[in-house]
Amino acid sequence: MQPGVQAPSQAELEEWNAQLQEIGEEYRALMGDLLERLVPNVAADSVCDDMRASFRAGAESLMRNPLQLWQAQARLMQDQFQLWQHGLRALAGEAVEPLVTPARSDRRFNDEAWTSDPYYLAIMQQYLLFSRMVEELIEDLELGPDQKRNLAFYSRQMVNAMSPTNFVTTNPEVMRRTLETRGQNLVDGLARLRQDLANSADGLNVTMTDRSAFEVGKNIAVTPGSVVYENELIQLIQYTPSTEEVFKTPLLIIPPWINKYYILDLRQDNSMVKWLVDQGHTVFLISWRNPGPEQPDLTWADYMQLGPIDAMGAIEQATGEKSVNLISYCVGGTLAASTVAYLTSTRRGRKVKSATYMTTLQDFRDPGEIGVFLSEPVLQGIEAKMERDGYLDGRVMAFSFNLLRENDLFWSFYINNYLKGDMPAPFDLLYWNTDGTNLSAGTHGWYLRHLYLENRLVEPGGIELDGVKIDLRKVSTPSYFLSTREDHIAKWNSTYYGALLPKGPVKFVLGGSGHIAGVVNPPSRNKYGYWTNDELPETHEAWLEGAEQHEGSWWPHWQAWMTDNGYADAEKKVPARQPGDGELEILEPAPGRYVKMTIPEVLGEQEAPSQ
Repeated sequence: MQPGVQAPSQAELEEWNAQLQEIGEEYRALMGDLLERLVPNVAADSVCDDMRASFRAGAESLMRNPLQLWQAQARLMQDQFQLWQHGLRALAGEAVEPLVTPARSDRRFNDEAWTSDPYYLAIMQQYLLFSRMVEELIEDLELGPDQKRNLAFYSRQMVNAMSPTNFVTTNPEVMRRTLETRGQNLVDGLARLRQDLANSADGLNVTMTDRSAFEVGKNIAVTPGSVVYENELIQLIQYTPSTEEVFKTPLLIIPPWINKYYILDLRQDNSMVKWLVDQGHTVFLISWRNPGPEQPDLTWADYMQLGPIDAMGAIEQATGEKSVNLISYCVGGTLAASTVAYLTSTRRGRKVKSATYMTTLQDFRDPGEIGVFLSEPVLQGIEAKMERDGYLDGRVMAFSFNLLRENDLFWSFYINNYLKGDMPAPFDLLYWNTDGTNLSAGTHGWYLRHLYLENRLVEPGGIELDGVKIDLRKVSTPSYFLSTREDHIAKWNSTYYGALLPKGPVKFVLGGSGHIAGVVNPPSRNKYGYWTNDELPETHEAWLEGAEQHEGSWWPHWQAWMTDNGYADAEKKVPARQPGDGELEILEPAPGRYVKMTIPEVLGEQEAPSQ
């Protein structure tokens, strides 16, 4: 016992003992839950095999160049000796600058104790030095680009998992909370971990927000409208106009079916759907069904026919218009490009007056880090699992995407929920992020292999849909491409090359920020900015070099492109169209049934109650 430190009372010791017993009980229950989940999983096994192969390739590279490893170890030893010297000087009362500091974007070490307490400062610096050594070592390895990308990804996952912030005794915030609550935070955290595990598929889907704070159709996805058409795959929503007159040509939104459409209608102050309605468009939107094991054989052609093509037919019934303007997002944009090419090949290209592609891959030359999960062995494992189940569980996809930003989208919640024992705060964007959708085996397997792995959409005739070979180079439909500079899902250095394919007029615009914030960027916020260039040079680097930067949102620029070119003709407006005015009856109010279907409901699972 140190001088001046008061010994705990008998009552305090008994309280701690009771808490430790409760922690032990929760831990034993957690181990039981984990053991129940230890069943063979070919998809997970294929990822583990790929990880082992990546580390083996790295080790073999080092064996061919042992001097590289020796130099890295020597640098680390030198840094550690310097760190030890700094520690001694600090103990002597000297003000010493840290040897290494976290990146400005690294929020793991924001607590004051990481810089004010010598113990935690030393731990942090030791960890950062080790992390830097691993990163530099991999960067210098003589490996192919795919091998190096995979090794860097797997190594980063392991290094970030070992961060001192992820452990009770080496995280100052967690230690303070544990002492303040006498361990109740750990009891609550273990209970929440068990709950999240029960609500996960493969991997661990951490709770990111207070889901009880939101309800689709109540406080999110509330732009007024009606479902006017449905089939086994889509519901078509027609939104209620907010202007007396509207553009003659209707606007059809094709959102992705990975996650749900209401990222475009999250809140009224940032809803793209509402903004489009307010600009005078008659807005229709496809709400995709959340598929389960009963729809295993849906194909890409089915998504095209039952999605955009059926929707266009329904819009003609509702409005009398034979052509539409399309605006599409992510994989919905890839489907839109396929649809426009299919219509072109079947001499129906005029059904689409203009097409907008937001953060859309058509040329999959660089899929980014998601390519780690798309090597041939890993893809075969995913295909085998989907063939067995009939679908890919959307929670598996969500876990994979979260690992692309693991510190922000996994470990931060791990610390908050399980170590600190806190409930996450309500956040509508994260509610949407965790409201996932399953992916039909037939469609998703085809998409991963033919587009991501083989990049066949850019090949003339490389894709055949319902017996029709398509060619994006024959498309004359005017196109507007919106990419975002920090997008890690549809990287703009790939999306740009899709803009070089059509023979019709093309406008390429680069927004600031990433895959979500760069798209959902209402003008009222005046954020992020965007770049334009009237030319389309052969490389994305050349395009950016000649681009002009603008402040604010790209939305008004898109609207001007639509009106200036007559795709939305301000001289040919018609009286506002109400849902139900045409040949289609109102089936139910927006947002409809399909968007409310959760993964547990579709799979007939009982969702574990919140702790």
